[in-house]
Amino acid sequence: MSREPAALEARRVVMRHGRRAPVLSDCSFRLPAGRICALVGPNGAGKSTLLSLAAGLRRPTGGTLRVLGAGPAESRARIGYVAQNRPLYPRLTVAATLRLGADLNPGRWDQQAAERAAYGAGLEPNARIRALSGGQRTRVALALALGKRAELLLLDEPMADLDPVARQELMGALLAAAVEHGTSVVMSSHVVAELESACDYLLLLGDGRIRLAGESERLLTAHTRLTGTSPDFAPHTVVESGATGRGHTALVRPRGPVDDASWLAEEPSLEELILAHLRNPAAPALFTGSASPAPSQEAVA
Repeated sequence: MSREPAALEARRVVMRHGRRAPVLSDCSFRLPAGRICALVGPNGAGKSTLLSLAAGLRRPTGGTLRVLGAGPAESRARIGYVAQNRPLYPRLTVAATLRLGADLNPGRWDQQAAERAAYGAGLEPNARIRALSGGQRTRVALALALGKRAELLLLDEPMADLDPVARQELMGALLAAAVEHGTSVVMSSHVVAELESACDYLLLLGDGRIRLAGESERLLTAHTRLTGTSPDFAPHTVVESGATGRGHTALVRPRGPVDDASWLAEEPSLEELILAHLRNPAAPALFTGSASPAPSQEAVA
């Protein structure tokens, strides 16, 4: 196992609500510190549940979850969490909300960072939270997370309500914080193109388990897109295949050379990789590097 410090580590985490099927089941991974991580998966895969567990708002039914080397509750002061519903006090103004953030985080609050994130697109300090649009509420919620100067940011669909200009602006602020302060970021999103340009680590969640985990570049180089005339892709592990016009194409994990003249071999995009695994949840799991796979899962060193 890597000795690199972990921002987030799950070992066989289970989360069950009553007698229903578990939302998370045998969920295991290790996210090294300092990464900007995309958390992706289909609706209902458990992304929001995993983030709320990491934030210490819930306790898992089984397994263990370590956040910044300790339990989630013990690490709460070092975590910034933005939930999907953006919980804010509706009667407060934006300025009062930031003052509340400063009062709750003495000794580590960065007022300038919070104001830079909050006061954009014409948002005024005396505007009340209840009068804000969804995108403006998102801006204030992200401002609180950035002002806290957290060591780990947990962001649940943080850009969903933002227009393209605000999305680019606030994504830039997140990346700047990560670079300047070594902040670890876990961000769920359905906008794959947005993740590809911003994130250097990927966690793909499906069926209550992590299906892909590792540095984005290493996951991409572990896959190849093959195009040719034959539907036989042996001996390679096929993630997804299909007909394309008069030929056939497949996303594979190579098991041997792929320089056969009968095939056109190309590296897939991150979007192609994610979508192929989402469409085929039966594809074998893959962990790369320090993602620390369980014994039954395929790993690439």
